[in-house]
Amino acid sequence: MLFQFDNFVIDTDRRQLRGAGGVIHVEPQVFDLLLYFAQTPNRVISKNELIEQIWEGRVISDATLNSRMNSARRAVGDTGKKQALIRTVQRRGFLFSGEVTTRASDPLFAAGSMANSMPGLPLALPDKPSIAALAFQNLSGDPEQEYFADGIVEDILTGLSRIKWLFVVARNSSFVYKGQAVDVKRVGRELGVRYVLEGSIRKTGERVRIAAQLLEAETGGHLWAERYDRRLEDIFELQDEITLSVVGAIEPSLRDAEIERVKRKRPENLDAYDLVLRATPWVYVAMREQASKAIPLLEKALALEADYAAAHGLLAWCQEILFVWGEFTENNRIRAIRHARAALHHARDDAMALSLAAFVIGLVEHDYQTAVQTFERALALSPSSAFTLFMGSIVQAYAGNADRAIEWAERALRISPFDRLAYLPHQALAISHFQLGRHEEAANAARRAAESNPDFAGSHILLAAALAKLGRAEAAKATAMNVLALQPSFSARGFCAAVGIAPALAEPLTDAWRQAGLP
Repeated sequence: MLFQFDNFVIDTDRRQLRGAGGVIHVEPQVFDLLLYFAQTPNRVISKNELIEQIWEGRVISDATLNSRMNSARRAVGDTGKKQALIRTVQRRGFLFSGEVTTRASDPLFAAGSMANSMPGLPLALPDKPSIAALAFQNLSGDPEQEYFADGIVEDILTGLSRIKWLFVVARNSSFVYKGQAVDVKRVGRELGVRYVLEGSIRKTGERVRIAAQLLEAETGGHLWAERYDRRLEDIFELQDEITLSVVGAIEPSLRDAEIERVKRKRPENLDAYDLVLRATPWVYVAMREQASKAIPLLEKALALEADYAAAHGLLAWCQEILFVWGEFTENNRIRAIRHARAALHHARDDAMALSLAAFVIGLVEHDYQTAVQTFERALALSPSSAFTLFMGSIVQAYAGNADRAIEWAERALRISPFDRLAYLPHQALAISHFQLGRHEEAANAARRAAESNPDFAGSHILLAAALAKLGRAEAAKATAMNVLALQPSFSARGFCAAVGIAPALAEPLTDAWRQAGLP
């Protein structure tokens, strides 16, 4: 179905908003807002009704709703002042004043029958990781479900294409295998990719089951697989949920697979890219000993390629770990800032490098304005990047931007709920809930962060603070002892100064740490 208003079209089959200049990329919730407005024109819609329809009644902050509403207005050329299409009706809600017409969608262009005439000659692999997503097999026996299956893969490809370190074969190329018994080794050779994503869909009554798997084309080995079983109450919402889950799971799985591939190589043959991949797992745990192991690998990578933005960014993070979770040594602080600024200078369109730079520029250089702007730039490049949201949520939290930190952390955990970096958004939630006086929620989030990365003192200091504010003195003191066992040099004043915590947050945190018995 197409909903047309002003100079815009909402295509529900393709989940697209299109304007005069082509497709306008918006977040799923923003698309759902605009679609609901188009379905209910010239009617005042209350805040509660929007939350029930778009967020299924889940509790969300006013900042989250305002952020999505502002994004919807920007997408259709509206503003908070102009309000030509989306009007705010004081104390009542929102009114969409556009004149809407509807019509059936144009049929999807067929992929064609090119597969029978494909040359079969192997293509060279790109310099970076590469993937093709095949059309999902329709197991429901209902030909109409082909549109749904194809839309799932198209959305997955759109998400994958936002990952700048990944080479993604376009839909029109990978769909030529549709309807065939596919040999992934052949697909890898003919499309020149290292990875192949395939799957199936089955609809039975009011339920839909999706199975997806990621294969290494050269060997045919399985790297990742997932099954999704959902009710079919809203086919478009289901499509969004599956797409977000698959995209979020694929990104870390692909990264892990690349690291495993590097481990099979002989060290003397590693290039700068391989060195960075070898170093990355050491950095992710945010521990001083492991960061020290990563530094020589990253320095060697920079010796091979001096403008390697990701290497600069990871080195900046390593130095941040040594500075904040070490002895607050000035040399580590200076090196962290130098590499962060180098990463920012060389990053161009690398969202991961930009995120690393922003993380250190915020927490070590205390330039939170530049940090937030850089995170926004990274999200513009890769809106589905859980990594950017992980790092950004921490910076937003320590900057005192509690509502934004919660929004980013929740988005990150929905995209990639089982990521090894999940301790970061849980920490951001703990910090933000603490700032807002929700100490029980802060304690729960801090516990989840500690469970995700139990040897990292950063999670335990937040738990100690929350427990102290809840009046659980014995538990707070026990947690404080755990902090000092992990981080003997910790002091409240030193940590707040090192990270540059917003004063409105630093004072209650310091008071809580003092209650817990931390120096």
